[in-house]
Amino acid sequence: MDILIIHQNFPGQFKALAPAMVSFGHNVTVLTQRNVSSEEWHGVKIIRYRVTRRSTPEIHPWAVDFETKIIRGEACFRAALELKAHGFTPDIILAHPGWGESLFLKEVWPQTKLGIYCEFFYHTHGADVGFDPEFPVIESVDYCKVVLKNLNNLAHFRLADAGLSPTQWQASTFPEPFRSKITVIHDGIDTTALVPDPKAWVKLNDNLTLTCKNEIVTFVNRNLEPYRGIHVFMRALPELLHKRPQAHVVIVGGDEVSYGTSPADGLTWRECYIKEIQSRVCEDERRRIHFVGRIPYRLFVSLLQVSTVHVYLTYPFVLSWSLLEAMSVGCAIVASDTEPVQEVIHHNETGRLVNFFDSNDLVKNMVDLLERPELRQRLGHNARRFVKSHYDLQTICLPRQIEWVESIHFT
Repeated sequence: MDILIIHQNFPGQFKALAPAMVSFGHNVTVLTQRNVSSEEWHGVKIIRYRVTRRSTPEIHPWAVDFETKIIRGEACFRAALELKAHGFTPDIILAHPGWGESLFLKEVWPQTKLGIYCEFFYHTHGADVGFDPEFPVIESVDYCKVVLKNLNNLAHFRLADAGLSPTQWQASTFPEPFRSKITVIHDGIDTTALVPDPKAWVKLNDNLTLTCKNEIVTFVNRNLEPYRGIHVFMRALPELLHKRPQAHVVIVGGDEVSYGTSPADGLTWRECYIKEIQSRVCEDERRRIHFVGRIPYRLFVSLLQVSTVHVYLTYPFVLSWSLLEAMSVGCAIVASDTEPVQEVIHHNETGRLVNFFDSNDLVKNMVDLLERPELRQRLGHNARRFVKSHYDLQTICLPRQIEWVESIHFT
């Protein structure tokens, strides 16, 4: 088959699937906006295209989000027209539609089957919006913006022949009749690479080396923000560090905003919560909090391997890869009792679940696990076994993804 993949920041969710399809003898081409240095990656042909216009000044604020998707969709459409002019007609298009790029591809190739990655369908109630009372939806017009964010999803329902979603809960956010077109298959976790390693070590800021012999609490996000519970975690640290005088806390993540909004005072969320807790921690305790920003993947894996307790918090939203990666490494995990997490963390079996908003309960469970190595070992062992049996890349997820692609072609 000739397969065309559309992803703004390729490889993204197609990191394993794209080269796997090449290994099966298919021709795989990618259209992406990502600034790549090579025209080929693991046998995948990469074609970069550019967006040539910006959003309209003074456009209605409710329309800004959809206009950006139209702009990206137009750019991808014109790149597709150029491909077609050179004789290329794909048998299948696989797209992450979240940024709008695949909106107009059926106008280029009307007969080509389209499979889309269904990450999340927005809701004004019952999911992330309004979940956290600390950040309420103040104006009712904000609900209108949420409704309009789904225009892109709704447009793709008419176009797509099939959908793929990584978790049951994320798939459940999509409405019928399109929900019935979605197959749930996770992107996959490389459990052969993400393994426990008692000899692992990490060096932080060129002056502190940590190993499995240290007491280490880890917290990992792409960006540190309330959607992923940075406020709840930071508020738990003064009591945790007071009760565990040998514990180090390592916090991974950038200062940008992936979801939600920025703080109103111009600070980053990290700076906001450092400021909030600084009077409650002494100098020694401050020295045991380590913000390391975004780190190379190999260092991230080593950090999980030396972690004594790993904490993961999230609104009812997209489930992070990092949680499943921590489970594969065998971490003892304390996580928020929210819908996407409940799918993989079963209380006292594969980890501990706590109320997202209860910092005291979070402290209690972190301290309990830090004090009980046998319990940590049991939970970590169960977590790894669960990921291997449900989310292993090579034996479970990738074969099912390949079957999904082939089913689109032959439907």
